[in-house]
Parts: sequence; C-alpha cells; structure tokens
Amino acid sequence: MLVLLMGVTASGKSVVGQELASQLGWSFLDGDDFHSRANRQKMAQGIALTDSDRLPWLTKLRDLISGCLQRGEQGVLACSALKESYRKILVPEQFSDRIQLVYLKATYPLIAARMRKRKQHFMHPALLESQFSALQEPTDAICIEPGQTPRQMVAAIRDQLGF
Repeated sequence: MLVLLMGVTASGKSVVGQELASQLGWSFLDGDDFHSRANRQKMAQGIALTDSDRLPWLTKLRDLISGCLQRGEQGVLACSALKESYRKILVPEQFSDRIQLVYLKATYPLIAARMRKRKQHFMHPALLESQFSALQEPTDAICIEPGQTPRQMVAAIRDQLGF
C-alpha cells in the first residue's frame, strides 16, 4: 500500500508524511525532492509552474510509485497533487486499489500564517494564491484538517486507514 498525502504548500505534507511513515515502518518520499532545478528556481522567484513544467516531475513520481508497489513495498508520498489530472498521472490504474489518497485540507489564512514562519523553503509566498486557485479538491480521499498537531493528524489518518 502507498499513502499519497496531498494538499497545498505548508499544509503539513512532509511533517505528517514522515511521522506516518515512521510510525508504520514504511518508506517516506517527499515529492519536493524530485522537482528539477529549473522548477525550484521558478518557484523561488514566485513564478507558478505550468502543467508542462510539472509533467516530467509527475511522471517521475508515478514511476517511483509504480516501482515501489511492483516490489511489494509500502510507503508514504507527500505531493501537492492539486489537480485531478495530476492525480490521474500519479496513480497508475493497475495500482489504484493499493493507493490511498489523504487530503490535508487547509484554509488560506492558516497556510498564509505558516508560510510567513517558514525559513529556507523554495516555495515563494506569492505562489499561495495560485496553489488555492489550482486546487481541485478530491472526492475520493481521506480528508484531514491541518489545524491539529502532526501526531494528531497521523492518529486521525491511521484511524481512518484502520491501522
């Protein structure tokens, strides 16, 4: 099984994902680690990525997901996956029954406050509006409100996953 944690920037995907993977003894992958240098530079300059900018990144993540599941490994992947079309790329059809989407549903004011506190992250605060504009909320996901502590969020995720 693979848990795909999605949501806008600063919703807690990395922190919650690391904690969830640690508690379950699974691998953790952070989608941010797989962005190209050019994409990171664009985001650092406050330039929103286009779908064509994201496609190689999404394809790389899909290949990682497929490899993990083909080997019978379990893991947690943190990835914004803001649009339905992105999630369709990320979730290979043959593995859709082994991937659980978890949506960290956050409000704009909460995320804006978190971004003001962030230090040394490549995501420019000016991109927050574009993140919320691009967001297409999933209808087939476990939904978690990020106003809790990471441990509380992980407990809620585990409860809904049944482990």
